[in-house]
Amino acid sequence: MKGKPMKKYSAFYGVPYIIWLILFVIAPLVLIAYQSFFTIGGQMSWANYQTYFHSGTYLRMTLNSIWYAFVITLLTLVISYPTAYILNQTRHKQLWLLLIILPTWINLLLKAYAFIGIFSQNGAINHFLRFIGIGPQQLLFTNTSFVLVAAYIEIPFMILPIFNAIAELNPSLINASRDLGATNWQTFSKVIFPLTLNGVKTGIQTVFIPSLSLFMLTRLIGGNKVITLGTAIEQHFLVTQNWGMGSTIGVVLILAMVLIMFVTGERRKRGGDK
Repeated sequence: MKGKPMKKYSAFYGVPYIIWLILFVIAPLVLIAYQSFFTIGGQMSWANYQTYFHSGTYLRMTLNSIWYAFVITLLTLVISYPTAYILNQTRHKQLWLLLIILPTWINLLLKAYAFIGIFSQNGAINHFLRFIGIGPQQLLFTNTSFVLVAAYIEIPFMILPIFNAIAELNPSLINASRDLGATNWQTFSKVIFPLTLNGVKTGIQTVFIPSLSLFMLTRLIGGNKVITLGTAIEQHFLVTQNWGMGSTIGVVLILAMVLIMFVTGERRKRGGDK
């Protein structure tokens, strides 16, 4: 009898979360899926999906989105894992981690305009290139600048889960590996990395999935030379007013994101063992 009021209170506290989930997660997804079946003329059909899967343009955009998301994720992983490992060895690691996370508090648009100033013809990098005698280079509106800026913005989201995974690692396992004669590389490849793989997978999810749908940076930093599905969605909703086609691309992106989450998700063995 005493346990019943607690269960009632627990159910009551979950109501705001359920309402929020229905209004801001489930309802928009259902609306996008529903809208994807309407053509620009208002007829309900499969025409948008037929157009998407039979159009070379949309397929190239899909491949571009996947490729750029892969490159951005790989670059952030290569930078973030050593950084997270080194941070865990420092004395004031929480302070250093805070300094890395601080840029995420700054608006994305402000960071993009800051990089426009850095990469422009009269920016800091070109001033340095003039000083050393190389001369100014076209740095802005290139694929390289887009990838570098996107990676810079996504790096904190890769570092944080890897940092936490390394922090939870049992030091005795590392010491045991070294006591048994393993080299530093063997210790890393056979002990440290496998035990922190869940953090790596979480980092890949938090970087790869948003990178699939980038559109602001493709315009401001890539100069529309980088065309992704995010750019196509923006065009259909704001320029051509073809909301059905934009929703169709959104559905494809959502399915791709679900697939990525399934592939990089944590596997649990039968019987409750991890």
